[in-house]
Amino acid sequence: MTSRISDFDIDHLHALLKSSGLFLKTGPFTYRIRSSVRSVAEGLFLLYGQNRFFPEMEFVDFDIRLDSPNSLRRRFRPKLDFYFDHQTPFKPLPISQAFAFLEWGMNWCVSVHMNQYLKLHAAVLEKNGRALVMPAAPGSGKSTLCAALMLRGWRLLSDEHALVSLDDSHLIPVCRPISLKNKSIKVIEQFDREALFGPLCKDTHKGTVTHMRPDARSVELDDTPVKPGWMVFPKYIVEGETRLTERIKETAFLKAGEQSFNYSLLGAKGFETMSKLIEACDCYNFSYSNLDEAVETFEKLSATAI
Repeated sequence: MTSRISDFDIDHLHALLKSSGLFLKTGPFTYRIRSSVRSVAEGLFLLYGQNRFFPEMEFVDFDIRLDSPNSLRRRFRPKLDFYFDHQTPFKPLPISQAFAFLEWGMNWCVSVHMNQYLKLHAAVLEKNGRALVMPAAPGSGKSTLCAALMLRGWRLLSDEHALVSLDDSHLIPVCRPISLKNKSIKVIEQFDREALFGPLCKDTHKGTVTHMRPDARSVELDDTPVKPGWMVFPKYIVEGETRLTERIKETAFLKAGEQSFNYSLLGAKGFETMSKLIEACDCYNFSYSNLDEAVETFEKLSATAI
């Protein structure tokens, strides 16, 4: 029988994080996570409890640690450093932001490294065997819309990274908690009372931040790629109408390229992969303010895959 992280209590998980570390697999990537901070253990237990537990791994992609750099800072200035392979790529953050810091650091690991995929800053979900790719800049309402769709039965691949296979342009899952901030937290709380959130981190550079647990099915299918189906560029507009309009593929290509972490780095292979992705997708612009109407619109769109 496969063990899950939730099979162990928080004290056991905390002890593990303080010693050999927790080995975590999300999509194609593996992490070793270490930290002496209890809120990190609590967040991992709550939001990654459905993930498979690995007692050890011979190799990990990312060896990361969250801890205070020395005892004096721990006592007088309770801040944390994020260590990646013994390097500290970020400035220290308050210990109250520990779990958000972990998630940001894990995102950074994928964004900066692992260029065997074309990577877009995008939410990715699946319905009826096809992937919905939503490239967008911060503040577009991408993650809020992504959370709402997952809560209404769409399978979550990622709210942060669209990983596109260089071989067949399929979307590779990397299912992790959905990041929500400020007003979007209460919006999703009111949208679905069953949504489960992790630690609330206040006064970050993004404001108040929390993360929402993915559903069990999305986690279970985290190693199953999906064929592309739709590329939609979302935009939240206060009191705006719900509107889905077709977008020509040439401008969709350019806009998606703007949201790519490594399109230029991949050169000709990046161009070829992006071309295949765009060709396989129906492309749209989407504006919304009402989540129920937004979900209804995407349900109708997903029916075109049947």
